[in-house]
Amino acid sequence: MKHHKVYRTELSPVSFLQRSAYVFPGKPAVVHGKRQYTYRQFEERVNRLASALRKAGLQKHDRVAFICPNIPAMLEAHYGIPLAGGVLVAINIRLSSDEIGYILKHSGSKTLFVDAEFEHVIKPLDLTGVRVVRVDDTGAPGDPYEDFLATGAPGPVEPVLEDEEELIAINYTSGTTGRPKGVMYSHRGTWFNAMGEVVETGMNFETKYLWTLPMFHCNGWCFTWAVTAVAGTHVCLRRVESGRIWELIESEGITHYNGAPTVQIGVINDPKAHRLARPVTVTIAGAPPSPTLLGKLKELNFRPVHVYGLTETYGPHTVCAWHKEWDALPADEQATLAARQGQGYALFDLVRVVDGEMNDVPRDGETLGEVIMIGNNCAMGYFEQPDATAEAFRGGWFHSGDIGVWHPDGYIELRDRKKDIIISGGENISTIEVEQCVAKHPAVMECAVVAVPDEKWGERPKAFVTLKPGQSASEKDIIEFCKQHIAHFKAPAAIEFGDLPKTSTGKVQKFVLRDKEWKGKTKRIN
Repeated sequence: MKHHKVYRTELSPVSFLQRSAYVFPGKPAVVHGKRQYTYRQFEERVNRLASALRKAGLQKHDRVAFICPNIPAMLEAHYGIPLAGGVLVAINIRLSSDEIGYILKHSGSKTLFVDAEFEHVIKPLDLTGVRVVRVDDTGAPGDPYEDFLATGAPGPVEPVLEDEEELIAINYTSGTTGRPKGVMYSHRGTWFNAMGEVVETGMNFETKYLWTLPMFHCNGWCFTWAVTAVAGTHVCLRRVESGRIWELIESEGITHYNGAPTVQIGVINDPKAHRLARPVTVTIAGAPPSPTLLGKLKELNFRPVHVYGLTETYGPHTVCAWHKEWDALPADEQATLAARQGQGYALFDLVRVVDGEMNDVPRDGETLGEVIMIGNNCAMGYFEQPDATAEAFRGGWFHSGDIGVWHPDGYIELRDRKKDIIISGGENISTIEVEQCVAKHPAVMECAVVAVPDEKWGERPKAFVTLKPGQSASEKDIIEFCKQHIAHFKAPAAIEFGDLPKTSTGKVQKFVLRDKEWKGKTKRIN
């Protein structure tokens, strides 16, 4: 049967803004303190950014770097730079001068926008040949960013996108081992991930999304584009403070926000915490949430959506989609089921758990294997690192480096990063399992477990614990508590109390804890 050839447009998330500004020009698009932009104003600012960049000499696929917190300029970059034909390099605001210098050089960024608060970090760098624009975040003339926008025009910008597989962004991994790698995102991949987020988190026209998750992190898990797709409202937040989150939930009528478990732990333990009058959807990833945390969020009328992914999958790739029949189960059982990583989003491919030969492991909830992904939202590879790309994407699948089990119902559950698994007397111990047990103790706010050297067993688990304000517990209390809930050999051999070292996205830096414990000793390399 002969089909008529239908013209199709290239998929790009930039189109979401064009559509929302066309259909809802007067609707609030961006709120930042007292500042507010409608969708028409948002689009005009983006057009100005794109045309100003071109006027300043930007060529197609030139990289443009941004070092900004979650402010309107950072959101505008996600549209204006690709619209101009450039590639966005959103840089982690917590990195050192040396790390930022490496990323700027490696990415070949020719233009750098930097928030005034972080200007001191780039001061020591040799930025010869890089145009630097400071962002004062005032939204008023005299702010160098606003003056830069003023050199551009508010009208439509002629797009230069020819292929949806073109580069839209490079996101550098946190680089806990060696130098960070630049993960390449395409227009098509970000379009798919943004649509996936809309489906799984139930966003719509009424959505008021609070920017707790950094926009520099996997482009804000592509919510930078997803919220705009449904003509929702972006509520910006310069820094994450749990008290401020509670204030904005009330004053702005927030319906959705995202963050790592540690951000959520801060929210539920804040003095302002109370049961919400209406549910707020909170998407959790970055580390496996404990059943205790999920249970507490539900008590406060948050609707937790547990997702899992990596920078290489544009952010979240799997979701622990809820089954109605689980509602009838006891609360602790519900929370245990919800703490699993689930399966691929409706728009993505299903994930597998495989052995070293890439054969599926049995779906018994016990056999360990590596989690691998494939599909529309697997990255294009690492920028100018063909060997690392070939290794991570061998066999056509992305190898996550995460160890998990495959349950009989098809859901996966993480057990550890390859490098975090504890091998004690030949037995594998999952740090996640131990952490979830420690987190059940009523005095514990958060914890992290790592392997520490042990003369008899080779390695034993040690827990680093932050107690809830006003609560007390001894090392003995917590160890005894764990022995009542998990096998004795899995219980922590030691407890250390204090604050945990974290990345800017709220992930605990286990390597910092591990390095301290293994100083001068040889650590087994998995």
